[in-house]
Amino acid sequence: MQAGLLIFQGDWRCAAEMTLQEMVNRAASRYSDRKAVWFDECNDKPPTFYTYATVVELAMELTAFLQKHCDQQGKCEIGLYCYPGINLPSWILGILQVPAAYSPIDPDAPPMLSTYFMKKSNLQYILVENDKINKFRMSHVGWFDCSSSTIEHIGLTLFQMSLSNSDLNSQADDVKSKYEPLKALDNSQPGYTICPDQTEVKTSEGGYMDVGQKYSLAYVLHTSGTTGIPKIVRVPHKCIVPNIQHLKSIFEITQDDMLFLASPLTFDPSVVELFIALTSGASVLIVPNTIKMMPVELSAALFHHHHVTVLQATPTLLRRFGAHIIKSRVLSANTSLRVLALGGEAFPVLNLLKSWKHKENKTSIFNLYGITEVSSWATCYKIPEEVFSADFRTDFPIPLGSPLLGTKVEVRDTNGSAVLEGEGQIFIVSHLIYKKMIFSCVGGEERICFLDAEITVPLGTMRETGDFVRVQDAKLFFVGRKDNQIKRHGKRFNIECLQQAAEDLCQVEACAVIWYRQEKLILFVVPKDDLEERETLKELQKRLPAHAVPDELVLIKALPLTPHGKVDISELNKIYQNRLNSRRRDSKLSGAEELWERLQYLWKSVLGLLGESTGIPKDAVFLYSGGDSLKALRFYDEIEMLVGKAVPGLLEVILSRSIEDVYRHILKILFPVEDQLMNDDNVVKRKLSGNSGEDFHGKYIKLESERGLEVASGLISSIALSRGNKFFSVNCTKSFMQPNNTVQVGVELLQQPSFLHLVTPSVMNSHAQEYEMENRILTLTNKANKTDCCSVQQIHADCSHVTMAELALCIRWKSNTRKCVDASPLVVIPSTEGVSASVYVGSHSHAMQAIDLDLGEIKWEQNLGDRIESSACVSKCGNFIVVGCYDGLVYVLQSSNGEIHWTFGTEDTVKSSAVVDPSSGLVYIGSHDQHVYALDIYKKACVWKLHCEGGAVFSSPCLSSFPHHLYVATLGGLLLAVNPVTGSKIWKSFLGKPLFSSPHCNEKYVCVGCVDGNLYCYTHSGEKVWHFSTNGPVFSSPCISSLTKQEIFFGSHDCFIYCCNMEGNLLWKFEATSSVYGTPFVFQSDDLKNKILLAAVSIDGKVWILNAKSGTAEGVDKLPGEVFSSPVVWGTKLVVGCRNDYVYCLDLYIRGKKEQLRC
Repeated sequence: MQAGLLIFQGDWRCAAEMTLQEMVNRAASRYSDRKAVWFDECNDKPPTFYTYATVVELAMELTAFLQKHCDQQGKCEIGLYCYPGINLPSWILGILQVPAAYSPIDPDAPPMLSTYFMKKSNLQYILVENDKINKFRMSHVGWFDCSSSTIEHIGLTLFQMSLSNSDLNSQADDVKSKYEPLKALDNSQPGYTICPDQTEVKTSEGGYMDVGQKYSLAYVLHTSGTTGIPKIVRVPHKCIVPNIQHLKSIFEITQDDMLFLASPLTFDPSVVELFIALTSGASVLIVPNTIKMMPVELSAALFHHHHVTVLQATPTLLRRFGAHIIKSRVLSANTSLRVLALGGEAFPVLNLLKSWKHKENKTSIFNLYGITEVSSWATCYKIPEEVFSADFRTDFPIPLGSPLLGTKVEVRDTNGSAVLEGEGQIFIVSHLIYKKMIFSCVGGEERICFLDAEITVPLGTMRETGDFVRVQDAKLFFVGRKDNQIKRHGKRFNIECLQQAAEDLCQVEACAVIWYRQEKLILFVVPKDDLEERETLKELQKRLPAHAVPDELVLIKALPLTPHGKVDISELNKIYQNRLNSRRRDSKLSGAEELWERLQYLWKSVLGLLGESTGIPKDAVFLYSGGDSLKALRFYDEIEMLVGKAVPGLLEVILSRSIEDVYRHILKILFPVEDQLMNDDNVVKRKLSGNSGEDFHGKYIKLESERGLEVASGLISSIALSRGNKFFSVNCTKSFMQPNNTVQVGVELLQQPSFLHLVTPSVMNSHAQEYEMENRILTLTNKANKTDCCSVQQIHADCSHVTMAELALCIRWKSNTRKCVDASPLVVIPSTEGVSASVYVGSHSHAMQAIDLDLGEIKWEQNLGDRIESSACVSKCGNFIVVGCYDGLVYVLQSSNGEIHWTFGTEDTVKSSAVVDPSSGLVYIGSHDQHVYALDIYKKACVWKLHCEGGAVFSSPCLSSFPHHLYVATLGGLLLAVNPVTGSKIWKSFLGKPLFSSPHCNEKYVCVGCVDGNLYCYTHSGEKVWHFSTNGPVFSSPCISSLTKQEIFFGSHDCFIYCCNMEGNLLWKFEATSSVYGTPFVFQSDDLKNKILLAAVSIDGKVWILNAKSGTAEGVDKLPGEVFSSPVVWGTKLVVGCRNDYVYCLDLYIRGKKEQLRC
């Protein structure tokens, strides 16, 4: 191969000084009597042809006409408005010989786009095919003057642009305004990066190419505009000639070949097709555009009538033939096709290609890659024959191949550094000497195009392609377009991976994928006869990770194509939109019975249960039938699509209630009359915990069996720890409640517990999690931990990071609650010597347990009225535990024995965890009834309640002492600041997506996570300061700990645990093995070398102990079930709930010191 390049180098350098027209004329002089062009209308008329002599003769006539009527002024660009026909090569050659550059204009393109192109290109003259004159005039009324006579036998009329025309400017501006908003919008969407208006240019030292150089340009095109404003591309002869010469050599073109003009003139591969043939003495076949859309007629013309030997096409155009025609004609044993060159899109998977190719077929197949901005092709790879053998592995990846003459390719990462191994973006450069070059080839220095208003371009200019590849063993493997990278279910991937997996299925003829409105992944399939939709989805689930499985599979008869022969994504979006509109029209429900049937179908569809024949129990709860928060959002969308309207409060019902409750909620919105009839006879009453003597008093519920209970006068001082480093001191005397005794701990300004000064130093050291000794306890620091972006670390959770870890974890005890434990534990540590610490946690078994922290013995257990997902909090006095329940009640239990002190009734499920005001003792808690409540548990009264303007309160309120604010987040996407004393709103901010995360704050800011993948930061006055973006929904609550000064820790469904500072800068991120739902916890212990550590859990049951400063793994263990609970650490004991029905306490110890720590 190298020898061939060296031989070819001399020929190229000679040809590089030639123009396209000179190369054609040289071939015509040698092959004047040979047939140069065939045109077949594929009807009853016989095909027509021109010899090389005729083509050149007609071209000379047009050249003379244009030289007479066009004022060239050294540089001339002439538009060509026509369909492909027998005269096309003569027209193009005639323009080139003026000399001028030709600018093809598609008669079928939107007039606004054509106008934009003509104005942006500054075209002065347009040649219009005679039978298209009316169409041209109607589309561009008054924009051009017919200033010259028509050349009848050549079939063209020359139009000249009017000198002053405001309408033309206006129309062109409309195009720009049409594309610019799309660009701005797309740039703001997670997972989408749009090519900039001006392709990125990077240069090395050297000279310049000048667009004004006399007679330098060959043709002018524009990009499609699908990823932004269409760009004008001016292509010099010196840029395209090396392509023609090198591909002629690679394809071994001779005068006996027949090439097909598959590409439209507006797509630069058409230049390659035309001029490879016309500079070699070969023939080119042209057919009408309509025939290209008819697979049977087209295949007959190509392989039966004209015996085409070389076909360059997009993979989509090839697929349009269908598997049967490809097997029987295109790649059959006796096909005429010598060369099949596929480019412009991702190369088909090898398994599909092997299924098309007859075992006796001898066609050479090539993979071409290039971009319009460096016209036309950049690399080429010939598929080895051995890969088509039956025993060759089907997962063999097809590389992009070697750079073509005059082209060099570099792969860079996001920092702009060269990539030798791994993934990066392709940049194309045309400079001969470039020191950082990775892949190079002998060639020239001047294969450069001019974009838009560029006048001079430095030699060595690099063009950003927007295409990502994997570099492996000095080969490039296409990964996908930057535009096609999306974030879904917490994972970033390229949608072309789904397309390749689908193509590999034997039931799929052809397919394409769209990311509809950045919300739904839709797979379009042209099926074979035996395709079964459900089975196809199951097969994809076996081959793909969950985040890459499509939301929906749509069967279509054929893939829509752009004029360039690529899949028309905009048309697929329209097809799906029409399908949704039709579904809405057809989904007019006849009544309650049909609603119930369709609801069950959607339930099964979203949960992947369509194959099950059993019905759905009416009491089935979505989250306990295999659902999760992400699937709940999809179920919610599907229901609103079904009913054709918004259903307020639906998401909250899905998350907390049964399918029957979901059904009744929708019924109430759609058919209020039927709902009333059903409920008149069967009123659903709220279930209360095991007590027949219950009376309802409005929204307040009192149990008759309650004993009058006075708060004990003998107060026991203690501290309470809960998820996210929330720290609460209990029963502090007034002498310890002065401002100078306050400390910033976790998220609140809380009172410093008096007993801390009484405990022994050894105990104090082991418990130093949220405070420091002596004067340092009282110091508040305002300095943000600034970090240079270059120091950001990303740590992966592979074995190499944890096998050498010092810390180990082992189970100290576990307590069986008999159902899943999603609640997070509350740990209360008394100051009184001899009184053991307690863990309080609830379960979906309805049980609330108090467990001895050291021994794991159950101190007491109380069964509540329904499931418990709310995490408990302790009262100001320490005598009560407050917890919410699915039955809509807030329970106040005695901390000593679990007996019920009081219950307060809300209108819906309570999953929110309560927070206590350390000054007033008021308890604040949210409910799915869209209210937040302030409760006085001593007076057994509701002090105030506030409606949160739509959206359940799933998360826990956050209390700030200075300023005295209560922060509340809702599933309606609202963040509220509330006056804790009066319940009045102070400020609000609408984030647009549900907030499952609980807000946390420090003295300066309040932060909250959102399912849109962002962590938001606000000042206490409601000003949004910054947002930090992840690649997945954020359900985790932020952890803000005074122990680490001002770092913020949180998890995301993208499987990362993040640490950023108060300026929103990333300090480090750690990649766990699955999504992170729970809230991290910061701790420090003398027994663990006094390191500041971070405990976090991932959904797959992994418990991670990380270095809070660096993010490196110090230890890891795995629980035998999924974990949605958040960990709490005291000393060397970590407590967390698990979905295998147990609460776990894990001992943390340094390897080799286990027995010492267990003492």
